[in-house]
Amino acid sequence: MLSETEFLSRLPMPISHFLGYRATAPKPPPKYLVHFWSFIGAFCGLCVVQAIFNYSHYFISRGVPGLIASYGASAVLVYGAIESPLAQPRALIFGHFFSALTGICVTKLFSLMPDEEKFNSLRWLAASLSSAIAIVVMQITETTHPPAGATALLPAVDEAVWAMSWYYLPVVLLSSAMILAVALVVNNIQRRYPVFWISPAKPKPALPQPNGAK
Repeated sequence: MLSETEFLSRLPMPISHFLGYRATAPKPPPKYLVHFWSFIGAFCGLCVVQAIFNYSHYFISRGVPGLIASYGASAVLVYGAIESPLAQPRALIFGHFFSALTGICVTKLFSLMPDEEKFNSLRWLAASLSSAIAIVVMQITETTHPPAGATALLPAVDEAVWAMSWYYLPVVLLSSAMILAVALVVNNIQRRYPVFWISPAKPKPALPQPNGAK
């Protein structure tokens, strides 16, 4: 079975390049380039997401907010700390999704309270429990993405998100996909992203030392 690196190396160069493959490890770019592309990436990525949700009648009619607030924090990682394991596609996509699912499930359980007033009085507890459970879920699935902690608590504290109900899940998936799509373009112009898609490359085994070598 082909490894992730072997699979990417067999793709045409323009495609593999923008999927993060490099035949040799790239040199770190100057800091001014890092700052420049971090700004451009975050600006473009957040603009794309907001353009989709603010100007599409399909999403407006369903009450989808212009931006899920936790993606502002994701932009810091995905465009500004692109080599961090917390910023890689697996963590971005699944961290947000598992956290959104956790937040919806926990908040819906709390919504089964006998009356609305009781439910509203315990939303703080639902929010705290949602984030706490989401952290453990991300640890178990190895998809830890810190901004997703906010994704988990939003159903309990944000009325617009709560009103979306289960529709929150595809909105989160689409938001993550758009943030990632922009990152693949912008982050690969003079930098490299992602470092890995599913799991980091395993280090090569050390060569056996000849007898008598120190």
